[in-house]
Amino acid sequence: MTKNIPTPNKCEVEKYLKNWDSLENYVLQESALDKLFFDTYPNNKDINDILIKASSLNDFYSTNIFSIFPVAKHIQKLNIDKRLKNFDESLVNDIANVTINGIQKNFYSFATKYCSHHFPKNYPIYDSFVEKVLLYFQKKDKFYEFKKEDLKNYSQFKNILIHFKKFYGIDEYNLKDIDRYIWQLGKEYFPKNYKKKTIDN
Repeated sequence: MTKNIPTPNKCEVEKYLKNWDSLENYVLQESALDKLFFDTYPNNKDINDILIKASSLNDFYSTNIFSIFPVAKHIQKLNIDKRLKNFDESLVNDIANVTINGIQKNFYSFATKYCSHHFPKNYPIYDSFVEKVLLYFQKKDKFYEFKKEDLKNYSQFKNILIHFKKFYGIDEYNLKDIDRYIWQLGKEYFPKNYKKKTIDN
C-alpha cells in the first residue's frame, strides 16, 4: 500500500484512454491483430489459421509459450467458434489448460488474450499488471470481496471487473476500455523489474 494510485473515476479513465491512442506501437500492434482475427482468419477450424493467430499473440504479447504448436492443436480440438460467439466464459480456462509432453500447463493470460481478440468487449484480458491493480484497490477501498486466486477463474475475474466498474461509477465504459485503463495503471505503478528478476534467477 506504499503506492498512491488515483481513485478510478471518469476523468482518470478518459486520461488513460487518450494516452492509449498516443502509444503508436500498441495501437498498431492491436490494429494488426484485429485484421488477423476479424478479417483474415476469423474462424478456428483450420490448424493453419489457429497457428498463425496463436503465434502472433505469443510474439506480440511476449507470453513466453515456447512450443506454440501443441497449444494451437489444443484450440482446434476444442472446436471453440460456437462457444466464442456465445461468450462462454468457461472457454478461457479450457483453452488455458494444455498438456505438453505429458506436463500440464496453464496458459491463462494467453487464453484470455486469444478469446479477447475475437470479441474484445466480452472477453477482458488478464495479466500481472491487471492483477496488481485490482488487488491494490480491493485492499484500499474494498470495492468487492475476492481472493487473489479468484482472478484465475475467468467467470469470477470478469465479475470482479464488472463490480469494479459499478463501485467507481465508471459503468458507462465497456470492458475493453477498462482493460486499457487498468493495464496502463499497472504498467505505470507496478513496473516489472527485469534486472532484479535476472539476479534472482
